[in-house]
Amino acid sequence: MDLSRLRAAFSGRLLVEADEMAPWLTDWRRKWTGRAIAVAQPDTAADVAAVMRWCHEQRVPVVPQGGNTGLSGGATPDQSGAALVLSLSRLNRVRRIDAANNSLEVEAGVTLLQVQQAAREAGRLFPLSLAAEGTCTIGGNLASNAGGVQVLRYGNARDLCLGLEVVTPAGELWHGLRGLRKDNTGYSLRDLYIGSEGTLGIITAASLKLFPLPAAQVAAFIAVPSPAAAIELLQRAQQQLGPTLTAFELIGDTCIRLVEKHVDAARLPLADRSPWYVLIEVSETRDEASANEALEALLGSAFENEIATDAALSQSLSQFEALWALREDISESQGAEGRTIKHDISLPISAIAEFVEQTDAAIEKQFPGLRRVVFGHAGDGNLHYNLSPADGDTDEARFVALEAPINRLVHDAVVSFGGSISAEHGLGVLRRDESARYKSEVELALMRTLKAALDPHHLMNPGKLLP
Repeated sequence: MDLSRLRAAFSGRLLVEADEMAPWLTDWRRKWTGRAIAVAQPDTAADVAAVMRWCHEQRVPVVPQGGNTGLSGGATPDQSGAALVLSLSRLNRVRRIDAANNSLEVEAGVTLLQVQQAAREAGRLFPLSLAAEGTCTIGGNLASNAGGVQVLRYGNARDLCLGLEVVTPAGELWHGLRGLRKDNTGYSLRDLYIGSEGTLGIITAASLKLFPLPAAQVAAFIAVPSPAAAIELLQRAQQQLGPTLTAFELIGDTCIRLVEKHVDAARLPLADRSPWYVLIEVSETRDEASANEALEALLGSAFENEIATDAALSQSLSQFEALWALREDISESQGAEGRTIKHDISLPISAIAEFVEQTDAAIEKQFPGLRRVVFGHAGDGNLHYNLSPADGDTDEARFVALEAPINRLVHDAVVSFGGSISAEHGLGVLRRDESARYKSEVELALMRTLKAALDPHHLMNPGKLLP
């Protein structure tokens, strides 16, 4: 294909050599690798629109890509080699900070860490926080409706977005960057694009919500006897701590053992082991003494009612970070252990304990010996229900062959409890076809109708999200 007209249509980079394109053709987990006619890296939203107009005229499919840190293959082209990868990495400017409006306008290629830093420099907080925040971009976070550890208090990416700038499949530019909390003038176009995984258009900029910086942050690492006790503790924490409760993470002891094995600095901060732990964060707008006092009162109540058996509270920033590292290093430690079978699921909070009990029993009955590596954001119902081979089992092929039947078992259980098979990672290609099993024909028909209306030539991120 002659790319000379495309090269002349926009400012930025156009990569066409195989070695140049390679970093954009394999996903973060190295599970999928595709091919592309080129990788375009425009400099501005107007350049993105120019690229899309060329693709629309030539009927060239487009795969939008942010930081390429997704876990579901949603930003990787297929093997046909027919698509153009459109990287937003050069749209990396902070356009405007409005401290009085508690809002921030940034381009899609700005990393999540840079958004956090820009907010902090203005004396504000942008609360979205992910393990990949130094690499993932705000455009990708919005396209996948990312969650993270503070959804309990602040909501997910959708809740943190006031407006968007979007390029349509035909190359039109929609300026929807209103920094408004209330705008009741028709369909919420913003919400169509958030979570659409690049299948309806390309997010080029966003207006984001900011919050006051907390005066103090305190963490507690708490031993609990069971997930049921953890959920009871969550209810008490919500009642006693109110809006200062920022995060509530459930962690199985198997997770902590993996972190201790693969991270030299990791230490269990308690005298004795427990089958389960909870990590709580409190963010206080007054002072650290108030945060500590509130947490100590909660723990006193939990000990008295036998829903917690031990706890460690952070007394310094380094201790705060060490407690959070036990949680944040789980995924990397499980990866260092070897192959894993992962599930990013969402459940009604009231169903978490029963789901874990029943699903653990079913896994042990049908696939005995597998290690269940269960952790996640219990405060908003999002669990990562993962499995690793039995300790010492080196038969990787046998373990990999179990993935499909285990997925079916886990996801059937999730849906039976009224849950979702994808909480924050998106469907991409990983869960695309499985989702059809659990969605009604009405829901699928509505989604296909939206896709056909906004992308009639099916140019946007083909083969993703929709079965």
